[in-house]
Amino acid sequence: MCGSDLHPYRAPHDPAIAIGSRFIGGHEPAGIVVAVGPGVPTHVAKEGDRVMVHHYHGCTVCAHCRTGWPQLCRPAMRKVSSVNVHGAHAPYMTTPASTLVPLHDTLSFEAGAAIACGTGTAWGALERLQLGGDETVAVFGQGPVGLSVTMLAAARGARVVAIDLDNDRLALATSFGAHAVINARDTDPAQALRDFTGGRGVQAVVETSGSPQAAAAGLAAVAVWGKICMVGIGATLNLDLRALLDRQVTVMTSYSMSSVGQQDCADFVVERGLDVDRLFTHRWRLEQAEEAYRVFDAQASGKGVFVF
Repeated sequence: MCGSDLHPYRAPHDPAIAIGSRFIGGHEPAGIVVAVGPGVPTHVAKEGDRVMVHHYHGCTVCAHCRTGWPQLCRPAMRKVSSVNVHGAHAPYMTTPASTLVPLHDTLSFEAGAAIACGTGTAWGALERLQLGGDETVAVFGQGPVGLSVTMLAAARGARVVAIDLDNDRLALATSFGAHAVINARDTDPAQALRDFTGGRGVQAVVETSGSPQAAAAGLAAVAVWGKICMVGIGATLNLDLRALLDRQVTVMTSYSMSSVGQQDCADFVVERGLDVDRLFTHRWRLEQAEEAYRVFDAQASGKGVFVF
């Protein structure tokens, strides 16, 4: 279950969220191929394969689709599971064979589900930043995506400073490899990050919360020649371009990951022996969906998954 699954769930009650046609939710699928269509080569998919799904599909012929970025295909051709085609919160789903990504035998289906969106999104942001092993990175927000950034960045050798408003989330961040934590309720995170780095600021920032306050703090804390990657959706920012120019700051965004990046993330998790399953605090059966969504809508931390 991903935070964006809550958008259509909340739509009947939240006039700020528009929803049109109804689709089955769930865009973090991992499972077993039970049938293939005619003409699908066996090296692409065959019955019994363990797979994840890259939950986007496009025209398949444009430059974006051919390099594993169908989410950047022109909007009229773009299909997104649980948004404008049916998703995975069902016993079975159909998906184009080109969306399948192999799942290592050593990874659980739950880990595959995480890598299919949240953890893969974290990987995509770190790849955009080209984060080095000797750098300090501040990670704003310690929900499932932020915790994944913390875990992956620490495994890459970076010094991670985790920022959140919740002490339980920060405790989790420490267990996932954060070198230091900051509760933004208690202190100014930008000043705390400058203090942590001897006044220089951090070389990299990943903003996962979608909070404009977090984004502003991240921009204020970036060092000279530093980089900030915006992942969280929702923030509208006013930029002080002079301050950014004076520090040669690079501001970028990251939209999940390519299908190649999804495979690279899975490979890295296996090679480093990372326990992605620890991200999950709730496991539900499909018949518990009503309760699962109700709990997911109310909880402040953790991540849920449907298991079959």
